[in-house]
Amino acid sequence: MSIRIIQKTHGGPEVLQAVDVPRPSPAAGELLVRAHAASLNPVDAKTRRGQAIGFVLPFSVGWDFAGEVEQIGADVQGFHVGDRVFGMPSFPEQAGYGEYVVGPAEHWAPSPTTLDDRSAAAVPLAALTALKALREVADLQPGQKVLVHAAGGGVGHFAVQIAKILGAEVVATASEAKQAFVKGLGADEVIDYQARPFSESLAGREIDVVLDLVGGTTGVESVQVTREGGLIIGVPSGTGNGLEEAASAAGVRSAAVMVSPNGKALREIAGWIDAGQLVATVSETYPLADIAAAHTSLDTGRTQGKIVVTIP
Repeated sequence: MSIRIIQKTHGGPEVLQAVDVPRPSPAAGELLVRAHAASLNPVDAKTRRGQAIGFVLPFSVGWDFAGEVEQIGADVQGFHVGDRVFGMPSFPEQAGYGEYVVGPAEHWAPSPTTLDDRSAAAVPLAALTALKALREVADLQPGQKVLVHAAGGGVGHFAVQIAKILGAEVVATASEAKQAFVKGLGADEVIDYQARPFSESLAGREIDVVLDLVGGTTGVESVQVTREGGLIIGVPSGTGNGLEEAASAAGVRSAAVMVSPNGKALREIAGWIDAGQLVATVSETYPLADIAAAHTSLDTGRTQGKIVVTIP
């Protein structure tokens, strides 16, 4: 048997509960991983509340893991029992903070050698989201100007760094408390959106790519500072809240992005981390037994970097 966090109803952090479940076994092409740490993402909280991905109750949330290979399914090559790995296997169909995680081998990658499991668990979903948005969706080119909203959060702090790796000039928005942190990530300019509207601070600028990690009216407001033919990417709100209409009227493109498991991309990300080009920031750590407290913090929306739970 093994421990797994499930919920039998939608609601606040208090609905999360630990239960004993049979230890999973890997099918052909899969790895069974003994998880040492898992990280939290906004999609976890939204799903828990019933506002995002729909699952039939009872269900589990949690997709980011780091640990070691416990068992290898048939037809898997390139991995060995005991290997340290990280990944977000089978997102979004399969989830659950717990002692064991099973998923397709191609969804996992060797963990960065310079990170412990706690920090490695903070990487997959957020870094893959940023990379997919900037390179695959935006086709970001060296010298282009990127505006990253909520740059101090999970996806945001990776997006700033990945945009710099790709050769872009980065303008970021962040609260006053996160200004120094975001500047330290390599942002060329950091705007305190609480002091004045960012559209005023950037009046007259022509941004090539906007990564909106806030939602609401932020995407529509970003149209004012985006060049004609430029692109606004909404995560996770996509092109809702009137963005598609406002962008089209101004000759600006808009798009949404949905992250997917990608072991090959994780290997590239791990290389950047081990080369010192990319940093994973963990601001809070909780034991798995305190998962409700971890979600309570997640619900504030003020996390700098990522929240991680360790799994004994």
